[in-house]
Amino acid sequence: MRVAASGINPADVKRRAGWGGMQMNHPLIIPHCDGAGTIEAVGEGVSANRVGQRVWLWNAQGGYGQAGRAFGTAAEFVALPEAQAVPLPDHFTMAQGACLGVPAMTAHRSVLSDGPVAGKTVLVQGGAGAVGYLAVQIARKDGARVIATVGRSTDAERVRALGGTPINRHDEDVVGKVRDLTDGTGVDRIVEVDFAANQTVDVRLIKPNGVIASYSSTSDPTPVLDYYAFASKGANIRFIQGFALPEDARKQGQRWLATHELEIPIAATFPLDRCAEAHLHVEQASAFGQTVVMLEQ
Repeated sequence: MRVAASGINPADVKRRAGWGGMQMNHPLIIPHCDGAGTIEAVGEGVSANRVGQRVWLWNAQGGYGQAGRAFGTAAEFVALPEAQAVPLPDHFTMAQGACLGVPAMTAHRSVLSDGPVAGKTVLVQGGAGAVGYLAVQIARKDGARVIATVGRSTDAERVRALGGTPINRHDEDVVGKVRDLTDGTGVDRIVEVDFAANQTVDVRLIKPNGVIASYSSTSDPTPVLDYYAFASKGANIRFIQGFALPEDARKQGQRWLATHELEIPIAATFPLDRCAEAHLHVEQASAFGQTVVMLEQ
């Protein structure tokens, strides 16, 4: 593939920094697992008709397994197994395509891993984050009522524009507001951005036998679980790892993305020779939207 755009995820930064036991498992790496571009050439057994096809890429660097791949998308070219080059729908730009591998697929898995959410109430913790913002959209498109926590008034307006109900976690009582909005019944599912920070809230709001799908626990990677509080509700806690999605779940997500449009905001783009600066931008985590290294405009 000739790479047009290379998406940067927090995991790319954390792995480089050694956060939470993550580490670089190779003496030399080319960073970034996500990307988008055009197929330049194919190997044995791959149809020549794929040459010239717009594609989005996943697990180019890192990925599931003890070491994962060494060479990612922060380069002019990358070679991957055919399955990891997915046709890029026309409704996504190259920059947006570079945000599908982890953010969009993680959001899809978090919302729909336990079946449709039509007619259900979904709480998205961190509704303006990279995954959360997409989770709000996916849940709404599937017919759910969505409540989302945010940290800024501008983010509240963004969630409201998507059809969700925002709660400013700094100014409002999240538990009390959700209970008011649900007539005291709580929510069917929770998409969780920081399990350690929010588990005491989640256990109070999840309905009996509801699902909490957590894709991160940044504030504490080794949280202490209040077993009896969750067990008393029969709560189902699902840990989502975007690098290790089951094959059937990945295919479901790819089919969903092929037929649904998503608003994927791009906060900043950098040329390849400013890749280190792009990583610093992600570390600051202050901008709304994704950070992408662009190799083609």
